[in-house]
Amino acid sequence: MIWREKMKVLFVCLGNICRSPMAEAMFYHDLQTAGLTDQVEVASAATSSYEEGNRPHPGTQKILAKYGLDDRHHRSRPLTAADFAEYDLIIGMDEMNMADLKRRAPKQYQDRLFAINDLTPGHQGEAIPDPWYTHRFQDTYDSLKRALPYWLAYVQKHL
Repeated sequence: MIWREKMKVLFVCLGNICRSPMAEAMFYHDLQTAGLTDQVEVASAATSSYEEGNRPHPGTQKILAKYGLDDRHHRSRPLTAADFAEYDLIIGMDEMNMADLKRRAPKQYQDRLFAINDLTPGHQGEAIPDPWYTHRFQDTYDSLKRALPYWLAYVQKHL
């Protein structure tokens, strides 16, 4: 793949208040640590408009604060048709997110769609359960903490 001036990564979940903003904040921190924020942008979006405009779930905010991560004034936003052309990597959190992404993405952008654990050895095909339902925000963080280094390595390899 050939990237524009910046590679763009988009994390996607159902409401964009739990998993995807947590992944965005964590990945942004990883990019900062690696000195890549001038080469890579990260954002997040929802497959629905249920939570549009809302701040991250209090459980997400608590986890981000626990680990000193900045949510960068996140507000939930729904995925748009333009996102498929705009983002180089679009990463869904579970099977339902992936089905929605595959259904909505134009054919020429299907190769930009990935599941969060596609690169995680021994965890391919595993979803990250929605903590809005489970209330297990620490488990969400731990699962993302396991998966995101592989995405960072992928990004670094493809810059």
